[in-house]
Amino acid sequence: MNSVLGIDPGTATTGYGLISESRNGLELISYGVISTSPDLPMEKRLQIIYKRMIEIIDLHQPDSCAVEKLFFQRNVTTAISVGQARGVILLALAERDIKCAEYTPLEVKQAVTGYGVANKKQVQIMVQALLDLPEIPKPDDASDALAIAICHAHSKRINDLHSLS
Repeated sequence: MNSVLGIDPGTATTGYGLISESRNGLELISYGVISTSPDLPMEKRLQIIYKRMIEIIDLHQPDSCAVEKLFFQRNVTTAISVGQARGVILLALAERDIKCAEYTPLEVKQAVTGYGVANKKQVQIMVQALLDLPEIPKPDDASDALAIAICHAHSKRINDLHSLS
């Protein structure tokens, strides 16, 4: 059984989702969010994200990880803070020697729904269906992280097949 940790980085809320991949398909292991208060200085928020990420990695010991790639939004301040969160997340993964892939939102949507411009609700419904869950995972950041993990599991499977040929 191969486990994949998906991460949707952010300074206010970082979503994480852990799935396993077996011959029977994909199964949910855990999901949730790391939240930080906007009242804290940025360095403290980043420290919280880093420490919680280490705890999650140590608890679940994933075989691989995928993080959403930063794409430049209109709000430069948001892009910079997400970049800082990604930095401490990547550091935590590197410290635990976890291989990490990166995917754009378009790649995640394509892998999960088959449609690169799917809306958030379509992605959430497919996450629910692919993991055979009774309801859509909440909050959105956790569902997004699960979609990233699913994308990586699908991409890894395709890459493994290509390496056999």
